Order: sequence, then structure tokens, then C-alpha cells
Amino acid sequence: MTSPSPRRSTPSTPSPNAEVGRPRTWSDHDVEQVIGRLLQAGVILASIVVVIGGTLLLARHGAEATAFSVFRGGSSHLRSVSATFVGAVHGEPGAIVQLGLVLLIATPVARVALTLAAFAAQRDRLYVAMTALVLTLLLIGLFS
Repeated sequence: MTSPSPRRSTPSTPSPNAEVGRPRTWSDHDVEQVIGRLLQAGVILASIVVVIGGTLLLARHGAEATAFSVFRGGSSHLRSVSATFVGAVHGEPGAIVQLGLVLLIATPVARVALTLAAFAAQRDRLYVAMTALVLTLLLIGLFS
């Protein structure tokens, strides 16, 4: 018996419908992969920031005694996103933890924005309109 001859690889030819010089469109699989990576990166980044802030918070205030009979609310200067950024830049541990939580909340919002861009690139008007509505409602809910 003879072994079959090895297959020769031939370069693939472009499909007859492909236009030369036209940018490649995103397939559904490409969009899913990019969105998956965005979500992973957002959660990992947010986790790192929270761990750094928590470590600094414990290093600075971990030895303090806690009075459970007295409730002390959070700092009022961390109630806006801009104040959180300013506090994190200045190295305030509570602001760094808060920044990590803001990043965690921003991750799915960024996913919707990226999905909007993908639908726009695919020229799917119905999904662009629906995704734009969802993004608008998310942003209104976050900033009002």
C-alpha cells in the first residue's frame, strides 16, 4: 500500500463578492471576541484598583479600633465621580476603592457603547437605534 500524497496548500482566493481595498467588516464572532476581552479587562482592572485601595486603606487605618455602636457614614466628598478621581489622584485609599467600583460599573456601559459601534460598522440600523436607546437610558440613570 502506498501512503497518500501530502496535500499541497494553495493560497486562498478571495471570494468573487469581496472588493479590493474595502475594509473588512466585523463578523458576529469578531464582535463577541472583542466584547468578551473588554469585559475581562474591565473587571480585572477594577479588581486591581480595588485591591490597591483596600490594601492602602488597611495599611493606614487597619489598626484603628472600630466602634460598632456608632455609625459613621462614608465621606461626603466621594459622592461624585469627579471628586472620586481627584481623591484617587491624591492617593486617598477610600477614593481609590471608590474609583475601582466606578470602573466596575463603567465596564458594562462600555460594552453597550462598543456594541453600538459594532452595529454601526455593520450598518444595522435597527440594532443601532435600540442600542443607542439602551446606552442613553444607562447614562441618564448613572448621571441623574
